Amino acid sequence: MSDRGRATMKDVAALAGVGLATVSRVINGVPVDPHLTGRVLDAARQLGYRKDTAATSLRRADRRTNTIGLVLQDVANPFSSALHRAVEDVGVQRGLLVLAGSSDEEPDRERELLGVLRTRRVDGLIVVPTGAPDGELAAAHRDGTPIVCVDRASPVPGLDTVTADNRGGVAGAVRALHDLGHRDIGFVADHSSLWTARERHAGFVQAAGATRPAWVRRDVHTAEAARQAVTEMFAAAPAPTALVTAQNWLTVGARRALVELGLHRTVAHVGFDDFPLADMLDPPVSVIAQDPAELGRRAALLLLSRLDGDTGPAAAVTLPTRYIARGSGEIPPPGR
Repeated sequence: MSDRGRATMKDVAALAGVGLATVSRVINGVPVDPHLTGRVLDAARQLGYRKDTAATSLRRADRRTNTIGLVLQDVANPFSSALHRAVEDVGVQRGLLVLAGSSDEEPDRERELLGVLRTRRVDGLIVVPTGAPDGELAAAHRDGTPIVCVDRASPVPGLDTVTADNRGGVAGAVRALHDLGHRDIGFVADHSSLWTARERHAGFVQAAGATRPAWVRRDVHTAEAARQAVTEMFAAAPAPTALVTAQNWLTVGARRALVELGLHRTVAHVGFDDFPLADMLDPPVSVIAQDPAELGRRAALLLLSRLDGDTGPAAAVTLPTRYIARGSGEIPPPGR
């Protein structure tokens, strides 16, 4: 065993009774006599030997580290978790390790995470961008690092993107409310700096037309802030007969407010993004569902195509949403 306490290939070679070159071939997957391979692997297991991938990447002609970086909004959010898992599943099939972190919608934190991932020489990046100008992202693009922006459009021109039809999804939900007879519809959305929030607001305006300013609350980011916004919205008269919330945590906060006000069975409510147990509430929550797993999978496959040498123009993939009618969005207005 080496003085540092970490087994080396020399240690494995000595225990297996083979040459160093044989150990190197076995560790790097080069075909070797099965008997010798077994001896090397047995010795490696006994010594707890682990391949030094960082050193290997420095010796490789292509300088690959077999890692990709993933910058999420918030790994605790069910949407981010599903996206993360999908990227990881694709990466595992290619022997890639995914290094992930949360920006918490803070541009400084996003830049810090990107800087750390670049220092670790990841082979590519998948980013849910905050939307703020980002020198680190631009620098990585200039350096030739393959980058895919997922869920949101890229703040840096020329990057691949995979997004959902946010505008069309909200517009379709509002039209469904109109079909039920609702004309007074409230809207609660996330930070206006976010591309998704702006797209969802645009979809609402497109389908709802003119509405009372007091019924539109933007720059609401947390479940508690949404609870307060909806409580205020329905405390004044006249109040809307239906509500659209444009993010899953906002939907949770808004539903809590409606329950506290005793309005959850009389005010129609549709949320953007599904969330756990939404179908178990009374009434169950109707949602505009996007597929975070498919977003992650498509982003990962697009990144892999770039790593494999695809030099075509930047791709802009838009995935459809679907309306899931569970009950809360199908409550008619009073008198209908």
